[in-house]
Amino acid sequence: MRFLLTSLTRVPLGLLYGIGWVVDLIIYHLLRWRRDQVEGDVAKAFPDKPADERAAIVRASYRNLAEIVMETFWGFGASADELRRRVVFENPEVVDRCAAAKQSVVLLTPHLCNWEWLLLAGGATFGLPIDAVYQTVRLRSVDAFLRDARSRFGGRPFPREDFVYELMARAGTPRAYGLIADQTPPPSQRKHWTRMLNRDTAFFVGAESITKFLDATVLYVDMRRVRKGHYAVRFTVLAEPPYEAEVGPDESPIMEAFARQLERAVIERPAQWLWVQKRWKYPKPADE
Repeated sequence: MRFLLTSLTRVPLGLLYGIGWVVDLIIYHLLRWRRDQVEGDVAKAFPDKPADERAAIVRASYRNLAEIVMETFWGFGASADELRRRVVFENPEVVDRCAAAKQSVVLLTPHLCNWEWLLLAGGATFGLPIDAVYQTVRLRSVDAFLRDARSRFGGRPFPREDFVYELMARAGTPRAYGLIADQTPPPSQRKHWTRMLNRDTAFFVGAESITKFLDATVLYVDMRRVRKGHYAVRFTVLAEPPYEAEVGPDESPIMEAFARQLERAVIERPAQWLWVQKRWKYPKPADE
């Protein structure tokens, strides 16, 4: 399996896009993978849009997913120069300022555009190593491949279950921590509820504690597609030290700010978000 995955990283990007076109047809037309869920979520998010416009968003989101998967394989084998050419950071001084001050940075980003290229290009661009939290893949060979590919430019991805240990071990060294923050927490965990895209939406609250523990600056990382295979990235400060005010156990001003940035981005560029992700898995309980 690892040999096959490594071989795909050596395929030219143009050819990978051709493979992605076939994959898109299969998952959208033949398998209809999560079509009902995506169509329902888009309809609830954009009730005022006409049916044909919502259908166009759904169709484009599947093409977007297929292209991202193919780009990811290519990116796992690309050089630092190639990635820097395709992913341009518009205001890198925001991160450079933190690196110069020897201050850690928490980078919050959604499943918007190509988050894998974002990690690789960030590691190839900035003076801070970027450590990303990820969900372990059950197949060990695939998990090892992903871990090695994501750490090519100095960062060290670590599983979600090891996060607290890794955070404590690296607390004395300024680093950047990348978190894909639009995932849904399990029902049993603490969470921050807010309204997003016309629905009650739950977010993890861990970023609040992490930020204060590290005394770090928190940035929203907004990625947008400029043209096929080329992206622009802009940082927005969500919070920065000093942190003094206490918040409730299930409240998070940082995640509230993240939700507002994410909602704006999805409204502006809906097809570039990962709609196949099951974002709204359960309703908000009445007592919350």
